[in-house]
Amino acid sequence: MKELRKEKLENIEQEYQKEVSYTIARRALVKNRISDLVRVNEQTENTRNMFSIDLKTLPVTNQERSGRCWIFAGCNIIREEIAKKYNLKDFELSENYIAFYDKLEKCNYLLENIISLKDRERDDRTLDHLLSEGIRDGGQWDMFVNLVNKYGLVPKDAFPETFQSSNTNEINTLLSKYIRKFAFEIRTKYGENIDNKKEEYMENIYKMLCSCFGVPPKKFSFEYVDQDKNYSIIKDLTPMSFYQEIVPMDLNEYVSIINSPTEDKPFNKAYTVDYVGNVIEGNEILYLNVTMERVKELTISQLKDGEPVWFGSDCHKAGDREEGIWDDTSFDIDTLFQIDSKMTKGAMLDTRESAMNHAMVITGVNLDGELPTKWKIENSWGDEKANKGYHVATDTWFSKFVYQIVVHKKYLTEEEKNILNTNKIRLKPWDPMGTLA
Repeated sequence: MKELRKEKLENIEQEYQKEVSYTIARRALVKNRISDLVRVNEQTENTRNMFSIDLKTLPVTNQERSGRCWIFAGCNIIREEIAKKYNLKDFELSENYIAFYDKLEKCNYLLENIISLKDRERDDRTLDHLLSEGIRDGGQWDMFVNLVNKYGLVPKDAFPETFQSSNTNEINTLLSKYIRKFAFEIRTKYGENIDNKKEEYMENIYKMLCSCFGVPPKKFSFEYVDQDKNYSIIKDLTPMSFYQEIVPMDLNEYVSIINSPTEDKPFNKAYTVDYVGNVIEGNEILYLNVTMERVKELTISQLKDGEPVWFGSDCHKAGDREEGIWDDTSFDIDTLFQIDSKMTKGAMLDTRESAMNHAMVITGVNLDGELPTKWKIENSWGDEKANKGYHVATDTWFSKFVYQIVVHKKYLTEEEKNILNTNKIRLKPWDPMGTLA
């Protein structure tokens, strides 16, 4: 290994001091954010809030200080169909209800996996990964479907938000600590009583969640006034009957499509991820990996039929939350620092430079002929930012930083449907495609 020599640093500094552009950059960076200084103001045509396909959708929701974006995105897809069916101007499902059972099921899932790995070495990578991750808010589409299939859905007014559901850091930290305590003690204390001890832990976890999020409703009424001012009420619903009778869509008919252009993941193959899930008896994560061109074709097909699209992306890249844009051509970092930092999508995945970290809903697209130029995005960060909470993503940003969409199976070819029924290639839990939105 080569040391970093002081003489070399002195030479670099001398060259640096000669360049006026570096001096300008240094002066500007004293009091300004990098992202503000690299903003390209000339790029405007593909960031305007106008689209050739623009679905009429409900006002945006707000996940507050939580990582429940995947739950909000899933509920936002479903509520649009409910609003169409009942002619509603505004409606929201209880994200808190799904999050409650997600926490409960994740704890059970993690405890069971810890028990199955109890004889591994303490530094076993899988065990270490699971304990490091602990309990978090993030999730995947198939995890959302598992929860709805098992527990149903309720309107927001039947199980509203609490401070804890909107600010989840403390409860996540506590749950993770409690489960790590279990993981440490099963090696020495519990012996053959592990299952009994696990049940005790789950009982305590359920009570903790009730204290933080509330006691989930067993029966409720669906009460509403439609856009024509007609009042209606449907009484004595359960969460499952609400899903089965009120929701006009079958979530099991939707599938996750990914774009992971890396050498270890050939296109037109089905994938799953080990140890990523929540409901033990539910479906495993299922992905179909296709080209970005195919991702866009499928997305546009569903939008043309008037239905929005759940999707996952890296929202940390090339964006402006206040203005509500995601555009890789609007931020020129390389010119400011006189470097070349460009990477391919595959390289970003392989090196952990980028991965999916946020789920939202695509509600529109602008087409030049049949080619997309920009996309309309419904976020869940409230209506005080962007265009009342709706954002614009350029097509070039979409290509680089969108990793997953969810579409109805009817849009797939017969070949693609058959691939989903083949043996899935199993990915490690720390694979970039195992990240949660």
